[in-house]
Amino acid sequence: MVFYNFFKKTKNDKKTSDLDGKIEVIPSHIAIIMDGNGRWAKKRAMPRIAGHQEGMKTVRKIARVADELGVKVLTLYAFSTENWKRPKTEVDYLMSLPEKFLNDFLPEMMERNICVQMIGEKDGLPEHTKRAINNAMEKTKNNTGLILNFALNYGSRAEIVKAMKNIMADVQEGKLSIEAITEETVNQYLMTSHLPEPDLLIRTSGEVRLSNFMLWQLAYTEFWFTDTLWPDFDEEKFLEAIYAYQRRNRRYGGLKGEELY
Repeated sequence: MVFYNFFKKTKNDKKTSDLDGKIEVIPSHIAIIMDGNGRWAKKRAMPRIAGHQEGMKTVRKIARVADELGVKVLTLYAFSTENWKRPKTEVDYLMSLPEKFLNDFLPEMMERNICVQMIGEKDGLPEHTKRAINNAMEKTKNNTGLILNFALNYGSRAEIVKAMKNIMADVQEGKLSIEAITEETVNQYLMTSHLPEPDLLIRTSGEVRLSNFMLWQLAYTEFWFTDTLWPDFDEEKFLEAIYAYQRRNRRYGGLKGEELY
């Protein structure tokens, strides 16, 4: 059983082993706002890029755990449309990370049956970044395990505006009637149309906001925030978030599990 094997490997960690037997519900789709790389580096009197480099190691670590636990989709907010405002040296470094990460991790992803996908405006990325992403997506497209979904050059408001424009275009061309437009219709025009909506959102570093991330898709998602900076986020914290998730009563606006008086 996947839980037994995972906890067996971490049995020397008392805090982690305390969760043994408690995690019974695994979210199908987990989304993470990976925040705190710069602050992690600043605390150590290091350049911000050192924090991003360390954060890349955390991505690999959490992807492995998610795969072992049986998570279906792991969406990672890697670079927002607003992040272009950062200093050019930092942006250039961030744009180099997908190439390094995907090339280094690709053999293990193939072994683990992980499928790489992306949401965001790919055309706005540098050519070398696009090549690395396209290569990883092509090599892993037939893998049927964990979907490792990167949100790159992604902004939720822009995504929704683009969906609205495409819906309007289809209405004008007679492909869609106004009366036929429902929430499901909107879902079909979003970049995540092929994915289940996130069950759990994790944000690191103590910030408590969505930062233009999956605003439509997170309508009924459970949120979990931690002060831990992303480079310090580990298996124990990941399991803690999942344990907190399974204790939530997801009512979707109703009274699931509650008595109506």
